[in-house]
Amino acid sequence: MTDPSASDLLAERRAKLERLRESGTNPFPYRFDDRTGSGTIRAAHAGLADGEETTVSYRVAGRIAARRGHGKAAFLDIVDGDGRLQLHARADVIGAESLDELTSLDLGDIIGVTGEVFRTRRGELSLKVTDWELLAKSLLPPPEKFHGLEDIETRYRRRELDLIANEEVRTIFRKRAKTITSVRRWLDERGFLEVETPVLQPLYGGALAKPFITHHNVLDRDLYLRIAPELYLKRLIVGGLEKVYELGKDFRNEGVSHKHNPEFTMIEWYEAYADYNDGADRLEQLVAYVVAEVNGEGSMTVTREIGEPGAEEEVEIDFTPPWRRIGLREAIIEYSGIDIAEHDRDSLAEAMGGKVDPQAGWGKLVDDLVGKTVEPNLVQPTFLVDYPVELSPFAKLHRDADPAVTAAGTPERPLARWQDGLTERWEAFVGGIEVANAFSELNDPDDQRRRFEQQAAEINRGDDEAQPYDETFIAALEQGMPPTSGVGLGIDRLVMMLTGARSLREVLLFPAMRD
Repeated sequence: MTDPSASDLLAERRAKLERLRESGTNPFPYRFDDRTGSGTIRAAHAGLADGEETTVSYRVAGRIAARRGHGKAAFLDIVDGDGRLQLHARADVIGAESLDELTSLDLGDIIGVTGEVFRTRRGELSLKVTDWELLAKSLLPPPEKFHGLEDIETRYRRRELDLIANEEVRTIFRKRAKTITSVRRWLDERGFLEVETPVLQPLYGGALAKPFITHHNVLDRDLYLRIAPELYLKRLIVGGLEKVYELGKDFRNEGVSHKHNPEFTMIEWYEAYADYNDGADRLEQLVAYVVAEVNGEGSMTVTREIGEPGAEEEVEIDFTPPWRRIGLREAIIEYSGIDIAEHDRDSLAEAMGGKVDPQAGWGKLVDDLVGKTVEPNLVQPTFLVDYPVELSPFAKLHRDADPAVTAAGTPERPLARWQDGLTERWEAFVGGIEVANAFSELNDPDDQRRRFEQQAAEINRGDDEAQPYDETFIAALEQGMPPTSGVGLGIDRLVMMLTGARSLREVLLFPAMRD
């Protein structure tokens, strides 16, 4: 049932709209020229003394957020893209009728104003209104009258209301935009070429994830929303584009949580003649640059809360390179007490308490163990290095491994030598969340074929996130791909770290929501 008070408000505002039209006033004019942002005005007059007036005039525009009348004068607050600005309107300046019309406007209406800068005796930078016009009539009242919108469901489903009501939310998305701009600038300045690869793919790949499937009517074939651009980008390396990156959307048909959304933004870059150590160096330098740009004044630290709701702890995260690097096996021992090198699939499941997915192989159990015991403890920037081959279908065999052992496959654990089952892969963690992933890219087509076959066995086991066999990619590798470093960085998660957001939904303008 409709709230009667809401219906009355809507009717009242519509009546005002009709009166404006009947009087010949256009309540939705086309433009407002020569507008200056409130931030520019504040910066230009930061030194103005209390009570000091000027004859400097500006044209500003924004949404009415507050109104305080005082007989023949009134104060109004408007909000534009830079923040709030106070207006002072007086009958002896704009006329009594104009003042009455101005003060009869509703909160949420958008106006354009011409006025002269002054600072009140109480120290508030303001504009003395000399002229004004209505730019858009608001038919619905603003959320909470600009005092803050707190309902989570409404905030995410009606992001425009969230942005109207909450300045801190507008700040988050300004920082997000600055993060993306800074990432691109850093790579561009180092000779990387931005490219675009298909989002609709005939075969998904490049990550271990379940895809979204759609159907192309004209081609009469199923296509997949990409889970990663990796395989296409490496084909560009084969083609001679030696430093490439793509920043865009990926899609994974997985759960929704504080760190997962089915549609998310990633950047992946690939560099010929480099390895995963070079990739780690580039990542920590890139992120340090972005942190300094977003924070301003070169600051390398951010403060955020970690821990479960009700037991949060505020920590300062320092992004200054170099970051800690620790082997995956050593980290699991440190945080769980389990040495995965000593366990096959069944004994590892038992060591983990027995409550595991019965279809999960040894590698999937290791991944689950990392997520539950290691990841939450990696608050300061940390690289986990040297991952098992079962978890890394596109990573080059570790240079200390025996190729003959890995060529035979690793269905049984433990191996005689731990390093014989390793690849050159790392994942980077910050604030207890994975933010990046990288390999020394596998460029041996025969080894890649064996990896695909191992992944096919996982698909047969029931793993719907395993990597399908991609013959086109094998053919590309058979042309010859140089040694290559590849890095994938989650933009959404990086923005979470830089803004202190507790959930991915806080940094996505329109996150996926349940009905």
